[in-house]
Amino acid sequence: MGIELFLSDSVGTKSYLPLVEEGIEWSTERKGVPGKLSFKVLGDDVLCFGEGAAVRMRLDGKDVFFGFVFSRKHDKNRVVSVTAYDQLRYLNNKDTYVYENKTASQLIRMIAADFRLNTGTIEDTGFVIASRVEDNTSLFDMIGNALDLTLQNRKEMFVLFDDSGKLTLKNISSMRVGASGAFLMVDEETGENFEYVSSIDNSTYNKIKLTYDNEESGKREVYVAQDSSNMNRWGVLQYYDTLSEGEDGKAKADALLRLYNSRTQNLKITNAAGDIRVRAGSLVLVRLVLWDMEVKNFMLVEKVTHKFRLDGHFMDLTLRGGDFIG
Repeated sequence: MGIELFLSDSVGTKSYLPLVEEGIEWSTERKGVPGKLSFKVLGDDVLCFGEGAAVRMRLDGKDVFFGFVFSRKHDKNRVVSVTAYDQLRYLNNKDTYVYENKTASQLIRMIAADFRLNTGTIEDTGFVIASRVEDNTSLFDMIGNALDLTLQNRKEMFVLFDDSGKLTLKNISSMRVGASGAFLMVDEETGENFEYVSSIDNSTYNKIKLTYDNEESGKREVYVAQDSSNMNRWGVLQYYDTLSEGEDGKAKADALLRLYNSRTQNLKITNAAGDIRVRAGSLVLVRLVLWDMEVKNFMLVEKVTHKFRLDGHFMDLTLRGGDFIG
C-alpha cells in the first residue's frame, strides 16, 4: 500500500512530502458534510505550512483526496495533528438566493461560480424548480433542498461530492462500485462486525396527502396516493405537505409514495477491507445472512471512514436501503 501525502505552504510556492505517522483517516458523508482527512506529521526545521495550505493524498498513484488545512494541533514531541477538508467545506457559508426556473444542477453551477469553487462533472438533474427563496441559509442546505425537491418529484437521487478537487454531481445510478470492472461485495467475512436495523419508525409513509390553495379558483386542491395493503399491515402512516405553484400534485404524490412506502434498512459494518472506490453516495453489493432474513442487494453508502494503518486499509461503513428478502 503506497500512500503519498503532499502539503503546500499557505501561499502555494513550496510543496512538501512530510513524514506521516500511522493512522491516516479519510471520511465522507452523503449529505451536508465535507470530506475530511485527518493525519499526523512530524514537524522539522524545513516543514512550514499553515491554515489554508493545500493537501493532496494518493494511494498507489491514484488521487484520493484534495483539500485544505483547517486546523493544526502541536504537541511537545513536535507531532502536528492536522485536519483538512475538501471544497465542500465552503458550502457551510450562508447567503441569500432568490431564483426561478432552475434545476439543482444550474443552482450548483451558479453557487460554484459565486464562491470560486472548481467544478467537474455536474450531471443534469432535469427537474426545473419554478421559484425558490433561500434566506440566510447555508449553501449546503440550499443545494440539499433543490436535490430533495428533485428526489420528491422525479424519484431520482443525486450525490454531490468533491472528486479530488472538483465539485461533482452524479446520479446514484452511476455510482455503483465496480460498474465498469470488478464489483466490491461486503459479506460476513469482509467486516469485523455489523449492526442491522429495520424500521417503519422514520421516513416510512404509506399514504401521501398534498394540498394546493388555488388562488384563481379559490379552492383547495387535494392529491392523495396510498397503498391500502401496507396501511392494513402497518396502520396509516401519512406524509402531508403543501405544493408550490407549478408543481404537478399527482405526479409528486405518486413519486413520494414510491419513495417512502417501504421499511427503512440501515446497516453498519466495522473494519471492512478497504477500497478507495467506496465513498459516501456509492452503491455497494451486500450479502449477509441475518437471523430472520437474507440481505442480498446493492446498498447506499451514507457514511464511510477509511483507516490507513501499517497492517492494512480498513473502512467503517454506514449503509441504507436495498431490497431485503425476508
